[in-house]
Amino acid sequence: MKITPLHSVYANLPGTKLVDFGGWEMPIQFEKGILAEHRTVRNAVGLFDVSHMGEILVEGSDALAFLDYLLTNKIVGSEEGRCIYTPMCRDDGGTVDDLLVYVFSGQSCLLVVNAANTDKDFQWIRQVLDAGEWNCKAANVSGNWAQLAVQGPGSLAVMEKISKGFEPGAIPYYRHRRACQTAGVTALVSRTGYTGEDGFEIYCPSADAPRLWDALRAEGALPCGLGARDLLRLEAALPLYGHELTDSISPLEAGLSMFVKLEKEGFIGRDRLLAMKEQGLPRRLYGLEMSESGVPRDGCMVYLSGETSSAGVVTSGGKSLMRESFIALALLENGRVKIGDEVEVDIRGKRKTALIVKKPFYRRSE
Repeated sequence: MKITPLHSVYANLPGTKLVDFGGWEMPIQFEKGILAEHRTVRNAVGLFDVSHMGEILVEGSDALAFLDYLLTNKIVGSEEGRCIYTPMCRDDGGTVDDLLVYVFSGQSCLLVVNAANTDKDFQWIRQVLDAGEWNCKAANVSGNWAQLAVQGPGSLAVMEKISKGFEPGAIPYYRHRRACQTAGVTALVSRTGYTGEDGFEIYCPSADAPRLWDALRAEGALPCGLGARDLLRLEAALPLYGHELTDSISPLEAGLSMFVKLEKEGFIGRDRLLAMKEQGLPRRLYGLEMSESGVPRDGCMVYLSGETSSAGVVTSGGKSLMRESFIALALLENGRVKIGDEVEVDIRGKRKTALIVKKPFYRRSE
């Protein structure tokens, strides 16, 4: 099983629980527990080890043009310092992965991909590169990087204390700066995250990660695990690959149309995605809030009241501390339901009522 550069820092701490996550031994929670970690991110500042994420460097004179063809969002014309969220699709509109593009220059971009998909993504990118005449190359540089996420309303104050020579607060949302000095470590700092809160993601050389972790801990950032991270992203209705996005679920069905630039010519999957939009999406992602006691989980079938044929399936579910209720994301047949409708979720053979509600379930106050 793979481990991150921070594994030795926390693996033997009291209360740390480690799990297999896509072939990586990662912390599901630390001593305080998932619920305390969740509250910390919503009210103060949490610290996550996300060094298992993959990094792929694309360089060359055609780098942006190639990525414009490879990805659904617009890349060409993006200025240095941008962070661009985008799906990556196959010709049939299915999703290979969703990822972030860090634009370093007109000839260099770093792709940050989901950990379990790194090898698959790199293979797909190389396949597309080899099939064309692109003046650029791709390299899997995941082993060079560690990534720490500082998330919550107190994240800026913590970052200001460990930063030198730059102002973290001057980095706009979904922008990044390179060669930043943080706790004596030279790092890339971005104003991004996966929790629905303000925050920063810090990329540094693997060897420097423990020093940076210790500095952030010393300023009050509480270690948080994957359990809290999943609940936080669920409340914010952020997709998780393998759940809301898969090889058979398009980004349009997952509610990510704003990241699919159909006006852009010739990108992979465009024809199929355009046809789906024109013909009407067969499924859409909805938010559910349980009216009856029950924990909706991935794979639970969803029914209209009194009907025997299912209207769709839960893709993710759990407890929302902010709403004090159980919530879920569900992929449901388009046209059969609408916001405000009551549905039934089959939980361990018993149908429990739920209400279709607007997404996200939680939105931070500015």
